Amino acid sequence: MLSGGGGGARFLRGLVDAVDPANVTAIVNVGDDLDVLGLSVSPDLDSVLYALAGLSDEERGWGRAAETWHALEAVETLGGEAWFRLGDRDLGVHLVRTQALRAGDPLSTVTARLAAALGLEATILPATDEPLRTWLDTPNGSFDFQHWFVARAHRDPVDRVRFEGVADAQPAPGVLEALHDVELILIAPSNPFVSIGPILAVERIRSALERRRVPCVAVSPLIGGEAVKGPAAAMLGRLEGGATAAHLAQCYAGLIDALVIDEADADDDHAVAELGVRPIVTQTLMRDAGARRKLAEAALDAVALA
Repeated sequence: MLSGGGGGARFLRGLVDAVDPANVTAIVNVGDDLDVLGLSVSPDLDSVLYALAGLSDEERGWGRAAETWHALEAVETLGGEAWFRLGDRDLGVHLVRTQALRAGDPLSTVTARLAAALGLEATILPATDEPLRTWLDTPNGSFDFQHWFVARAHRDPVDRVRFEGVADAQPAPGVLEALHDVELILIAPSNPFVSIGPILAVERIRSALERRRVPCVAVSPLIGGEAVKGPAAAMLGRLEGGATAAHLAQCYAGLIDALVIDEADADDDHAVAELGVRPIVTQTLMRDAGARRKLAEAALDAVALA
């Protein structure tokens, strides 16, 4: 499964409830990664790790449950950088990751070590070990992803998404093997531009998907033409000309065989089918564990129809 954080992490949690977690590999976006207060932070990888370990804050939608903020409060009092919210429990992961990266370990090795420490059976892989960063060009200037998304609350309309470092980015160890030795490829209900886009921007990953011999099924992050959370719908409207299921399918042209869409978007099924993509209509709101699993099962069932 290709995944960002947020909705992708929640969907992945439903997936490992529906199938043996040991048979699941998640290839995760690293375009959101950043350095904060000297620490290496990988928000989407952490969201996936926390979700699978049952540590996520379900109400807030990001970070760890039962979080406290004493360290950040001290940073703010001392005039330090406090715009990016790092909780006390969250800091432990960043400290361990930063120490290992500075010692020369690649991100994929560090991620595997963290996953093992959390007792996860699924394989979690960063898309690449090389630095790859998402930038947004807007009418108000160019911003790296986190400054646009967090510091500026993603209020700036986006004219272009680009990825610094992508020319040198190679798939992390295990990524191409996972895409080759597989029965199904899933694309999570994540933002196609800033969550899945950085993964597909790695040339050898996209080429592997284009040459796949197994079905590829995407899950829409839209419900009634709106994103459950985040800027996906606004970005689709500006960059693709509309926020329908068909516009989403266009983002994955040549890559997907089926698209799981919400019942509220059922009227788009014919437009999706005209693109050569089979629409699968179901309820996609992941309101609880049961809904997450049912959505994962719907995506798995789409394989027989793709």
